[in-house]
Amino acid sequence: MADDLKTLAHDAEVTVWVGKSGLDAVVPELNDQLADRTVVKTKFLRASRGGTTTEELAEELAERVNADVVDVRGHTAVYHR
Repeated sequence: MADDLKTLAHDAEVTVWVGKSGLDAVVPELNDQLADRTVVKTKFLRASRGGTTTEELAEELAERVNADVVDVRGHTAVYHR
């Protein structure tokens, strides 16, 4: 299953961008997309990161939407519920 999700993640387009408004601004959108899709790819823009790593932000966002992080590469994370 994990390999299947990573394959889906590789082919997915980024559909959620986290910017200077932070995680709170994208939680509703990510929830909606996870209800309709197997995986959702999210990009963490420089303004969202501050002194935090992409991995830390990805995990925090996953907890907020009750999802799993499939993969983090660079400043992009993929979620699955």
